[in-house]
Amino acid sequence: MKDAELIFAPLGGCREIGMNLNAYAYGPPDNRRWIVVDVGVTFGDASTPGIELIMPDPVYLEQVADQIDAIILTHAHEDHIGAIGWLWPRLRAPIYATPFTAYLVAEKLRERGLEDEAPLHILQLGERRTFGPFDVELVTLTHSIPEPNGLAIRTPLGLVLHTGDWKIDPDPMIGEDFDQAKIEELGAEGILALVCDSTNVFEEGEAGSEGSAREALIRTVGEQTGRVAVASFASNVARVQSACQAAKANGRSVCLVGRSMLRIVDAARSVGLLREFDFLEPGEASELPAANVLYLCTGSQGEPRAALARIARDEHPFVKLGQGDTVIFSSRVIPGNEKSIGEVQNMLADRNIKLVTPRQAAIHVSGHPCRDELRRMYAWARPRVAVPVHGERRHIAEHARFAASLQVPEALTPNNGDIIRLAPGPAHVVDEAPSGRLYLDGEVLTPDGAGGLWERRRISWNGYVGVSLAIARNGASDGPVIVARGFSEPDGRAADESLETLDEAADAAFGRLSRADRNDDQAIERAMVKAVRRAAEITFGKRPLVDVTIHRV
Repeated sequence: MKDAELIFAPLGGCREIGMNLNAYAYGPPDNRRWIVVDVGVTFGDASTPGIELIMPDPVYLEQVADQIDAIILTHAHEDHIGAIGWLWPRLRAPIYATPFTAYLVAEKLRERGLEDEAPLHILQLGERRTFGPFDVELVTLTHSIPEPNGLAIRTPLGLVLHTGDWKIDPDPMIGEDFDQAKIEELGAEGILALVCDSTNVFEEGEAGSEGSAREALIRTVGEQTGRVAVASFASNVARVQSACQAAKANGRSVCLVGRSMLRIVDAARSVGLLREFDFLEPGEASELPAANVLYLCTGSQGEPRAALARIARDEHPFVKLGQGDTVIFSSRVIPGNEKSIGEVQNMLADRNIKLVTPRQAAIHVSGHPCRDELRRMYAWARPRVAVPVHGERRHIAEHARFAASLQVPEALTPNNGDIIRLAPGPAHVVDEAPSGRLYLDGEVLTPDGAGGLWERRRISWNGYVGVSLAIARNGASDGPVIVARGFSEPDGRAADESLETLDEAADAAFGRLSRADRNDDQAIERAMVKAVRRAAEITFGKRPLVDVTIHRV
């Protein structure tokens, strides 16, 4: 095709770990065809008050939605599929996923009322299918969830291997083995670009095997005498199975606690996993002797509404833990969650519950490749271009340096929004796409910088002042009424006394207005905001959000 280009456009996941949204295009600039790889979310934190889910803004892809041939999902983690129900109506392309992933995607589509509208198709492990100009083959890898796949994307201008999330697990416990032979075969065919996970690029050695984590978990559970709760990522079905094996080996029955745990187990059973285990209802488990029960819980990251936090607060209706009982954290700490995890662990410790973490026992292994695994991947794949993704800026920069040290001819450091021409010619950024974030605020998707979130952030830091003013037709007023929220009282003064400064500032500002300005609501508002904010800064050291309400009487 004349003037055809092969384009890679990361729109999420290249300045954060999570929120993955990637797109590939083939064709001349005025007639490209696209595929989208993964549509994920990340999660809110203290900087986004009231926001639980954050997703990439697909505005760039909306402009070419009629040219998208497929949305292909590499695996079922939330940072790869969590936004599909929200963003599919903006893309409207057919969705392709393996059976386990498709089960969870179908649930997300049902939640949004899209089950009869969004076409969802099953791809089998190792399947090869054509989407427009793209010949896509699934490559079986290993990760911390069933059915993780890399994508071998063939085009007339070259072959791209998009890894998704992966590690090399010699003993994955569930699912297929890592397909080293296929990667070596692709390397011999000739890989133009390796688009690769960067999460653990700073970690030497290897991530470790689920088999070793299972052995440690069986040992650790066997050392406990009271009730045991294991907190883990629900999506790590191998770890769920390991916890079940640990329970069985130590004469305990398993009770699943938390909606995500129940949902993932249902998905696993739909593809033939975990069918050998029976699970107790919470009410049944509470009647067992302490030494015969194991609770498998959500909430390993300290999520305040998850099962483990409710147990820690003694608010769970069925699961009660206390002295002599043990909580095992079989998961890593996601950066940013240290405080929330610490709070839950402190609440458990306050109730004399024993804690076991991966620092004390080898009960967790990562799902992402460390440097030795990356070294092996590059040796097998032999790409011409390294394209690190799935990482913060520091991960991507280090991954590019590491790839260069392995003699990869070209190593890029992409940002969200980069339009990268992989071929023809040297790989480089040729354009920049609009990219950003959408925040799920209740049931509303709102862009970063929108008024509601901006105001909420400002109030959380600087407080709020409401100014209410009744003005007669002749311009007279009894003075403004002040309501303030979120201020500490300086020097031990009473609230009424410290707020008098705001009242006085507003009253004085109104008194300085001319007759003409008193008939101009905007002029009154500007004067009130300026005066009250200045008084609050002097009195409290804060510049609050100020609302002015004017009543004409």
